Amino acid sequence: MQVILAAALPVLLAVLLGYVIAITNRPFDKKTITFLVGMIGTPVLIFYNLSHTTVDPRTLAVVGGATLIAVGCFLLVGGIVLRLTGLPASVYLPSLSFPNTGNLGLPLSYYAFGEVGLNYAIAIFAVVAISNHTIGQTISAGTGKWRTVLSNPVIPAVVLGVLVFAFQLSLPVWLDNTLEILSGLTIPLMLLMLGTSLATIPVTTLSRSSWLSVLRISMGAMAGFGIAELFGFTGVARGAFILQCAMPVAVYNYVYSQMYNQDPEEVASFVVVSTIISVISIPVLLAVLT
Repeated sequence: MQVILAAALPVLLAVLLGYVIAITNRPFDKKTITFLVGMIGTPVLIFYNLSHTTVDPRTLAVVGGATLIAVGCFLLVGGIVLRLTGLPASVYLPSLSFPNTGNLGLPLSYYAFGEVGLNYAIAIFAVVAISNHTIGQTISAGTGKWRTVLSNPVIPAVVLGVLVFAFQLSLPVWLDNTLEILSGLTIPLMLLMLGTSLATIPVTTLSRSSWLSVLRISMGAMAGFGIAELFGFTGVARGAFILQCAMPVAVYNYVYSQMYNQDPEEVASFVVVSTIISVISIPVLLAVLT
């Protein structure tokens, strides 16, 4: 329980601060914050993480392939469930498909499986992040808005980050330090923005968010166990992979719902409820894996 609290509580407290800002009517310009997070902070964060990863390229390829299959399963199952229930895919499918493998999954993998587990978790995070900022953003943008997606700086940031990693290039110290500073603004700002949206969520959305959250986490765990068996993962690799697949909804899904006006209050509720449920589900999963 101490592990999950150490990773989840900072996220929840930052969201709570945003909620307090909203209900006390403090100034908070969502359009400006959305621009900073989506167009500056996120591309820099992705590039910086990719260019600094220490994961072995061969390991990255194997784990990355398994992660792509997992994301494909999430998209398929999520799409079928949403079609059957009549819920819009542009609002809910990204949240079902892209788990929080970054600011929640990385520290959890490190605390549970050590430095080796963190290296596997970083490889998984890289693939999920790239998928989220391309496929997930396209789904949120909606039909006919592919040009908007292609104009987002996330895509060149991914390409450049992979190139720097592949060729082991070194950036000038001044540039590297600048990117580190800018990448640090992303997660705090988007958590505050998430909290401000919670102040406007109708109570009726909580029941829907609850069953969708259970679907996200249980689907992730089942896919994680199955795909780990398929690839023959054992030990730390198996544990880190399954844990990352079973994470709650990634906060970036909310950022894109806000950017493309895809019912951000619904997505905000989904993010928070799934994170709260994970406080129960993750210790159970860790008990099985460790």
